[in-house]
Amino acid sequence: MSTLAPARPVAATAMPSPPRLPRSPLADVAPAMTDAVDALAAVPRDLQVLRALDDAALLDLTRLAAEEVRLAQLHVSLLAGEIARRSAPELGHSGLAQRRGHRTPEEMVRVATGTRVADARAAVRVGSSVGTETPTPLGAAVLSGRVSVAVADAVRTGLGRPGGGISEADLDSAAERLLPRLTGLDADRAAREARAVRDELDLDGVAEREEARREQRSFRLGRRADGMGYAHWILDPETFAVVSDVYDRITSPRRSEPRFQSDTERERDAGEAAHSAPPHPALEDPRTRQQRASDTIAELLRQGAAADTTQLLGDAPIGVRMIVAARTLHERRGRGWIEGHPDAVSVATIERHACTAGTITLTVDGDPAGAGQPLNLGRERRLFTRAQRLALAARDGGCRWPGCERPPSWCEAHHIEHWQRDRGKTDIADGLLLCRHHHLLAHNNGWEIERAGPSYRLIPPGRAPDAAKDSKHDGLPDGTRDVPRDAERARALDMPSRSPALQDALSA
Repeated sequence: MSTLAPARPVAATAMPSPPRLPRSPLADVAPAMTDAVDALAAVPRDLQVLRALDDAALLDLTRLAAEEVRLAQLHVSLLAGEIARRSAPELGHSGLAQRRGHRTPEEMVRVATGTRVADARAAVRVGSSVGTETPTPLGAAVLSGRVSVAVADAVRTGLGRPGGGISEADLDSAAERLLPRLTGLDADRAAREARAVRDELDLDGVAEREEARREQRSFRLGRRADGMGYAHWILDPETFAVVSDVYDRITSPRRSEPRFQSDTERERDAGEAAHSAPPHPALEDPRTRQQRASDTIAELLRQGAAADTTQLLGDAPIGVRMIVAARTLHERRGRGWIEGHPDAVSVATIERHACTAGTITLTVDGDPAGAGQPLNLGRERRLFTRAQRLALAARDGGCRWPGCERPPSWCEAHHIEHWQRDRGKTDIADGLLLCRHHHLLAHNNGWEIERAGPSYRLIPPGRAPDAAKDSKHDGLPDGTRDVPRDAERARALDMPSRSPALQDALSA
């Protein structure tokens, strides 16, 4: 039989503590978001306080408010991406969205956030791309807050889908190269940049993408409950260029802008008026710009080819100008552009227009120190000629003021070396397209423009008017004359050309 061994004394030891459970992510996220909402709710909304702010403080607060929106959109997008993951099509009715009674994750996000369908779709698209196992550089920029959800979605949409020899990795690399250029851009401009990059990646696909946009054209009429009607017209880029040329002529503020004349000029015009036709109806028109556009387009439709278009749109034929590098036409490969429009068109479209309208050659100087200026008139003439304005339109692509998108037809030629003050010349290099608003702003508020080779920079006002007028011809020593401009140059803004055709011509 066995016997039990006497018990050995056991040293008292502390019992091991239970393993520490991982902290719930919700314990961090929910309180932080709740605190953020509470903090926003606590921000004063007293209009009198805002009205007491100076301009600089008002702009600073506006930027802070935009940052609030950016971060909130990021949070919604991250959550929307997770909703989409849990509502994947392969899950069927067991997916999150359908279990909660929604057809799609986008619909669920729209209902949960109370936003528009387009906003919900963008949140799902960006959130899904950010939430991949291998985040892309664009996704990382969104997560870090460098790029907003709206801009990121615009970039992805503008770059398009893989195809034509362009892989998903190629598109990710293109998006990464775009990142430095996205600073300060809104979603619309970011989309245009992305479409241009896609064209550079895939020149042979320009015609295919042009045709895909053309296939989206449509026109429909509807009747409202109050008896009014409406039209919904989706135009392909080429048709839009023609229609917008008509619209710009109808609505351009240059139709009835004031003229400043000397006594001699007024007397001459009065004598000519006695033997001329009655004044243009646009000079005494009580209609709004939109009403005039509606009436004129309706009249064009009624009368068709028999209409007296000189009374409606001026005496120039309706059409568009195409701009293309000479080598592109010679090689029959590449892309061109409709004047005033950022998206490329195919060589076939350019050749079709050349067949019906002919071509005008503008020689572009490829020297980095030059600006591609084909026509100079010195000081023999003050006003830029029609040929020079064609060259300015091809070079500038519209108003060069930063952020302005007025087309060439709305612009005036500005002497950056003022004709009277600086003894400026009517040369292309010293001319710049500015819309009427920014042309007046430059003259009346003391903005200056400087040229360095092909580049132009906008210098904000900062000196007394007398100093601004006399700085170039005041006889001061060079050292003292340049001192007042140092601070202004530090705040100068680039004025890049809006003409992709010029950039393409100079890229060879």
